[in-house]
Amino acid sequence: MAITTADTSAVTTDTPLLDKISSPADLRRLPVESLPQLCAEIRRVLIAECSVNPGHFASSMGAVEFTVALHYVFDTPYDRLVWDVGHQAYGHKLLTGRRDSFSGNRTLGGLSGFPNPAESPYDTFTAGHASNSISAALGMAVAARLNPEPGKPRRNTVAIIGDASISGGLAFEGLNNAANTPNNLLIVLNDNDMSIDHNVGSLNSYLAHLTTSPGYNRMRYRVYKGLRKARLVSDRSRGAIMRFNNSLKSLLVREQNIFEGLNIRYFGPFDGHDVMTIVRVLTDIRNMDGPRLLHLRTIKGKGYAPAEADPAKWHAPGKFDPATGRRACDTSDAGAKAPARLKYQEVFGKTLLELARNDQRIVGITAAMSTGTSMNIMQEEMPGRVFDVGIAEGHAVTFAGGLAKDGMRPFVAIYSSFLQRGYDHIIHDVAIQGLPVVFCIDRAGLVGEDGVTHHGALDLAYLRTIPGMTVTAPSDAATLRNLMFTAANTGDGPFAIRYPRGNSDSNAADSTMTILPLGRGRKLTEGSDIAVLSIGTVAEDVSRAIDILRDKGISVSHYDMIFLKPIDEDILNEVATLGVPVVTVEDGTVNGGLGGAVAEWMTAHGHKSTVYRLGIPDEFVTQGTPGQLKHLCGFDAEGIADSIIRALDTAKPEQ
Repeated sequence: MAITTADTSAVTTDTPLLDKISSPADLRRLPVESLPQLCAEIRRVLIAECSVNPGHFASSMGAVEFTVALHYVFDTPYDRLVWDVGHQAYGHKLLTGRRDSFSGNRTLGGLSGFPNPAESPYDTFTAGHASNSISAALGMAVAARLNPEPGKPRRNTVAIIGDASISGGLAFEGLNNAANTPNNLLIVLNDNDMSIDHNVGSLNSYLAHLTTSPGYNRMRYRVYKGLRKARLVSDRSRGAIMRFNNSLKSLLVREQNIFEGLNIRYFGPFDGHDVMTIVRVLTDIRNMDGPRLLHLRTIKGKGYAPAEADPAKWHAPGKFDPATGRRACDTSDAGAKAPARLKYQEVFGKTLLELARNDQRIVGITAAMSTGTSMNIMQEEMPGRVFDVGIAEGHAVTFAGGLAKDGMRPFVAIYSSFLQRGYDHIIHDVAIQGLPVVFCIDRAGLVGEDGVTHHGALDLAYLRTIPGMTVTAPSDAATLRNLMFTAANTGDGPFAIRYPRGNSDSNAADSTMTILPLGRGRKLTEGSDIAVLSIGTVAEDVSRAIDILRDKGISVSHYDMIFLKPIDEDILNEVATLGVPVVTVEDGTVNGGLGGAVAEWMTAHGHKSTVYRLGIPDEFVTQGTPGQLKHLCGFDAEGIADSIIRALDTAKPEQ
C-alpha cells in the first residue's frame, strides 16, 4: 500500500527488523513471513534519507521486494548479484552493512550512488551505465564453472537488469552469448515500463504485453521436478525438451517468447512486489542448470504515492517533504520572483527548436534522455522530427550518420559519459565520411554527486583525436547559441559542442545568433604577468581568480578559446611572444585536452613557453558537489589563483 502525502505516521523510521540486520546473513535468519514488514521498513528509510540527501529514489522504491528476496535466497556475497545501472540498489546497500553510512550517500567521502566493488564485497561489478550486467554476470558464471572452489557448493550468479537497459545492444549481445555458452546464469528482469523517460521501442511494447499463465508456470515446476526425480530429464536432454516445450506453448498461446526462442528458460511475469512469491520462485529455480530469466513486473516509486503518480519526476527528485510530497524544486506557487537562470540543457533545447523552425533539415536525436537533455522542447512541437532511440548510443550516432548522408542536419544530444559508448560509431560512421552531424554533449565535465561513472571528463580528449572533427565548448549561454547556429550553417564534417550540467549565466535564450569564425577564440582581459587560456564555462572560475590576483598586484591576460579543434593559432602566437608563463584551464582531463593541445603546439613551433595544465587529473574522480570536486582537482577560483602564483614564483630568475 502506498504512503499518501497525508499519512505522516507512515514516514517514520521505526525499523525494528532492519535494525537487526548488519549483513544478508542476518536477513536469512528471519522467518519468511516477516519479509513484508522488512520491505516496509526499508521504504521508510529510503523516504526519510532521500528526502534530505537526494538520490535515485523511485527506482530503489520499486526494487525493494526482489532485492530482499535475492539476498534471502542466495548466499551473498559468495553468490554474485550483478546490478545493471544501479539506480535501484539503495535497498541492497541498506542490507549489506551500509545503513549507518547511508546518510552520506553520493557525498564527498561517503558512499557511491551506484554499486562500487571498491566499497563493498557485495558490489560485485561497477554499475553506472546501462546494459552491462548480463555480459559481466555471464563472465562470472562461466568463471565459476571453469574454476569451482574445492569443497564449496556451486556458486550462483544473478544479473539484475531493467526493461530499459535490456533494450541496449550490449544486453542483446550478452543474451545471445548466454544462450550458446555453458552457464547457470539467472537473469532477473525488473520490468516497470519506465527508464528515466518512458521507454521506447518494440521490445518495451513486447514486454508490456508478454503474459505467461501462473497456472502454466506452477504446472511446469511440478512436471519438471517430477521428471528430474524420476530421472527422466537430464542436462543432455534438456535442450530438446525445452525446444519441444517452447514450440508447444507457442502453438497454444499463439505467441513466441523471445527469451525461450534463444533457449533461455523464461519464468513469469510475476508480481515484483509479492516478496513471498518471489522467494518461492527463486528457491525453485535457484539450482536449475542453464541460463534462465525471471520476469518481474514492478511499479517505479512503489510505496510512496507521489512517486507512483509521476515516476519520471521522482526518478531523482531532489530534496522533498516526506509528509506532503512537495519537492524543493517545485516552484508553482513560489510567487513573483526574478526569472531563474536557464540550465544549459534548456538553452540548448530552446535554441534547437528555434533553429528547427527555420531549417527543415534539422532533426533531433537522443538516447533515452529526452527530458534530461531538453530535447523534449522540440519533441513537443515537432514530434515527427525528434527521435528517442532508447538506450542505444551507438545506434543513435550511426542513425544520425544515415540521416546526414541523405541531406538532413541531425543534432545528437547525449551525455558526455554515455557518448563514450558510441566512440567507434563517431569515427567509422560519421567522421570518415565527413558527415555533418552535430554532437551536443550534455553533462560535460565534473557532474557532481553521480560520481565516477557519470563525470564527462574525457570528451575533449577523445574527440580531439578524430580527423575532421570540430570540437568546441562555450563559456556562456550566448556562445552556446552561436555555436549551434554555426554548426547548423557550416559546411561538411562533424561538429561537437560540449556544455556542463547546471545553470547558465542567462535567464533567456533569445539572443540574436551569429555564425562564429571557425577556430577563433577571444581575449577577455588584458594582462602582462601571465597568460591564462580556458575553454568552456571554467572561464567564470578564471575570472574570479583574476579578481583575487588583482588585489595582489598580479596582471593576468585571459583568453576564451571556444574552439579546441581547430585551435586559434593567432592567440597561441600572441601568447608565445609575450614571454610569460602560460596556464590552461579546462573542466576535462589534463591529458589530451586543451593543455595538451597548447603544449604540443608550443613544442611544434619552437616556443619555450612553460605550460601549466589545470583540469581533471589522470585518475577517476569520486562523487561530491561540483564545487567540492573542482576544489579537489585544483581548478576552482582559489585553486587557479594559487597555481598562477606558483607559476610566477617558479618563473622568477634566481637571485
